[in-house]
Amino acid sequence: MGDIAVVGIDCAFPGAAGVQAYWDLLMRGGDGIGPVPAQRWEAGDFPAVGGSGGFIDDADVFDSDFFSVTPREAAAMDPHHRLLLPCAWRALEDSGRAPGDLAGTETGVFVGVMGGEWGRLTMSDLARVTPLLGAGSSAGMAANRISYHFNFTGPSLAVDTACSSSLVAVHLAAGSLLTGECDTALAGGVNIVLSPSLGMVYGQLGLAAADGRCKPFSADADGIGRSDGVGLVVLRRLDDALADGQRIYAVLRGSAVNQDGRSNGVIAPNRWSQQRVLDSAYRRAGVTPDRVAFVEAHGTGTVLGDAIECAALGAVHGVPRETPCAIGSVKGNLGHTEGAAGIAGLIKTALALHHRIVPASLFADRENPRLRLGERGMRLLKSPMRLPRGESLAGVSSFGMGGTNAHAVLGSAPRTPVAAGARTGAARDAVGVFTVSGDTPEALRRNLAAQAEAVAGRPRGGAAALCWSSNRIKTGLPHRFAVPVRDTDELVAALRRAAGPQDAAWTGGRPWGRPVVAFLFTGQGSEFPGMTAGLHRDSPAYRRHLAEADEALAPHLGTSVRELILGGDERVHRPEFAQPALFAVGYALARTLTSLGITPAAVLGHSLGEYAAAVIAGALSLDEAARLVVRRGALMGELPAGGGMLAAATGPEELAELLAGEPGTVLAALNGPADTVVSGPLEALERIGRALADRGVRVRQLPVSHAFHSPLMAPAAAGLRTEPVRCEPPAVPVASTRHGRMLRHELMDAGYWADQIEEPVLMDTALGALVADVAPTHLIEIGPRGTLLQIAARGGRAAGAELLHPAPGAGATGRELAETVAALYRGGLDPLWEELYAPGHRVVEALSPYVFSSAQRHWDRQALVHTTQPQPAPPQPAGPVAVPPVAVPPVAEPPGAGAHADDPVLLAVVQAVTEVGGYPPERVVREARFYEDLGFDSVMIMQLKNQVEARLPRVGEVSVQQMLPALRSVGSLAAFLDDMLLARSA
Repeated sequence: MGDIAVVGIDCAFPGAAGVQAYWDLLMRGGDGIGPVPAQRWEAGDFPAVGGSGGFIDDADVFDSDFFSVTPREAAAMDPHHRLLLPCAWRALEDSGRAPGDLAGTETGVFVGVMGGEWGRLTMSDLARVTPLLGAGSSAGMAANRISYHFNFTGPSLAVDTACSSSLVAVHLAAGSLLTGECDTALAGGVNIVLSPSLGMVYGQLGLAAADGRCKPFSADADGIGRSDGVGLVVLRRLDDALADGQRIYAVLRGSAVNQDGRSNGVIAPNRWSQQRVLDSAYRRAGVTPDRVAFVEAHGTGTVLGDAIECAALGAVHGVPRETPCAIGSVKGNLGHTEGAAGIAGLIKTALALHHRIVPASLFADRENPRLRLGERGMRLLKSPMRLPRGESLAGVSSFGMGGTNAHAVLGSAPRTPVAAGARTGAARDAVGVFTVSGDTPEALRRNLAAQAEAVAGRPRGGAAALCWSSNRIKTGLPHRFAVPVRDTDELVAALRRAAGPQDAAWTGGRPWGRPVVAFLFTGQGSEFPGMTAGLHRDSPAYRRHLAEADEALAPHLGTSVRELILGGDERVHRPEFAQPALFAVGYALARTLTSLGITPAAVLGHSLGEYAAAVIAGALSLDEAARLVVRRGALMGELPAGGGMLAAATGPEELAELLAGEPGTVLAALNGPADTVVSGPLEALERIGRALADRGVRVRQLPVSHAFHSPLMAPAAAGLRTEPVRCEPPAVPVASTRHGRMLRHELMDAGYWADQIEEPVLMDTALGALVADVAPTHLIEIGPRGTLLQIAARGGRAAGAELLHPAPGAGATGRELAETVAALYRGGLDPLWEELYAPGHRVVEALSPYVFSSAQRHWDRQALVHTTQPQPAPPQPAGPVAVPPVAVPPVAEPPGAGAHADDPVLLAVVQAVTEVGGYPPERVVREARFYEDLGFDSVMIMQLKNQVEARLPRVGEVSVQQMLPALRSVGSLAAFLDDMLLARSA
């Protein structure tokens, strides 16, 4: 049998709500046994059952809104289903995946569930039967519910072999993985003690413990105590888990299932069958019994059951070995969780292998001498047992009341090498983006608070691996939070601040679409020695892409532009070096963003910036652009010095007279309505500057070496015009600052680049054309210093767009890049997060599981447990089966109806939705979507149709086919019905 990795776990057992709480309970030797909650039944009414057991706190809580289940359907659902859905979500999170990432995949679901008590309790009153109860009461739907709500298309089945159900489910899941039916599987079981009925059966059979406690292998053992429980594990083939870098709790080496056959009775255990299933499991796992360090036994605490199991265990494990095989049973801590018993034992075993210590078995202090454990090569664990270095093996047994036996062999996870850099100082200082998401604003704040407390409880240190883990796990829900951080102290502070009710700085609401991004590439004048050095230190992606640019430029430049940039070389101000350096920075920044999944809808380059823009747009190759940029810089470097450029906060009209009086001066750039750059001889520029200052106009001399974009550039333009240029029409729209408009299918050829040198930069009209063409939600400046975003803001061209800059100056590090990614994630982008982190930071870290709302509860004890015989339901007339309509109540104004009093059709729709779904009227707003927000399905749509026809008789009969296109939202259905009323009236 191939190896299967346990990569994710979630569970809830009596006294242990969650994996960590379960482990804590086991390690401290605690138990979850307590009195029967009044919510279940009145213990005094059933003295034969006893007043104690193991009960999950808040078993009636279900966040139906999260799973898009209507309140009416949630109330009809089997509580087993309601416990499984959040357990499945948290288990998948624990496996290091956002559950939504598996939607549409052939993920398998295998759930052990014993009996169908909910169906017996709810469907026996025929007068109360509804389609929702029909679907909600089927034990077979336990796995199907998960597959449906998570959109899994792999095998999905519920398993009922009584007490061994959940371990059999794990066995079947492993087989499905090994045959290739699925690549990921959820497996486990669930049990809720809904009524005292099975406890009465145990009592009549003499199997019930008087105090409601299982005491496995103890001299005091006197029977079974019943308990709740739910547990799921995420399973993958070991090779796949290792390839994906998932944390592995333990490895399922092999398992086996068999049957007692004809024994002393259908519910009597069979020693020989138990022995054979152990032998079969070890054979399939390829191990011998002497290598098994401990066995998590079935161990119910019944006198006969313990004796038969120990005889079978001894026959297999009583072989020559260095130390006796340790045994124990979690039922001493939890009671008998029946359909979830096997998964309770398997999770305990996986955690013991993971932590390398086996918890003691409760009630072991009074070991039953009749079991002769020592003679049989076994010992009962009276204290925790540490596991030695290297691989450890363990067995898990689970036996069904009807004779179906299961045994699984687990081994410790293989050691994996720590990625280089994961423990270095650089790793501790690395910046990452921590993400959290929730289905509502309140859920987001609730989970922010939970993450804050979880991180605060960790050792202080770097946060990059935590951030990477959050990007993989906590990003799938509509309301988003993201913050760049370097260490856990900073992260805790940011999480607590964002979780506060008054601070929404980091939680920008729910994005309703993907961001539309435009890249603005900075031109010459923004360069400085050491530019982007901090980003180069922090970002592996930027380092890689700057090296690509350097490699493309080096054959033409004759030196390393990367060394020149990072070495603080003052030559970076000379055109022959400044232009290749700025091109390299622009290219590397843009490629870093695109590697993160940030794809521009359009690009714009300011003068020299057009070269990098052309590469990103697909108009030039990197090598071709590198050759042209070096040639351009060399041609300009050969020009005589003496020119300059002057920025003036005024328009071209006011400058016209001054320029006419100064021959050789021209408009070099039109950046905005009152944002102009003049180029020409330095003396002339000084005179123009003084004149403008006298008029109260702000002016600034630009730090450039030449009078760019002026007739003084003619020799350089002529030299470039003769260059052969290999180019293509841009694949990404280009806002040309040469023409002041969008380029469609025009080539950026030699003529384009020659004219671009001496003609003015038409930034304002080009940006206006870009905004009109793609309507960007985000403008990102691509360059080492912020200039273009300021220009866009001053000119009013960026109204409503968020302005971002991943490298905004000399102090920039990886934090600004991280904030750019965080802002775009908050705006609806799903980045390719891996590119933000070095390989050494891509380490799975445990995160606090999702915290669901506890506001909604669904439990009607009066409808479930009767102390007297219920009255028979009146006979139902025979006839064809149809979807029963939801009764239309007497027409009366419900609470909240006043909000729609001026729109009777909308009011009728709201009342119909309220009645069918069971929602409070205030929840049914005009914008609510039937499928995504209200959780309607085809049966509910039929009931909604009946309700609408009854409430709006003037509409007449409406077919479902007619309604379907209008079922986008409550408002769209009301508008459709309005139109029908008008048509019928006409």
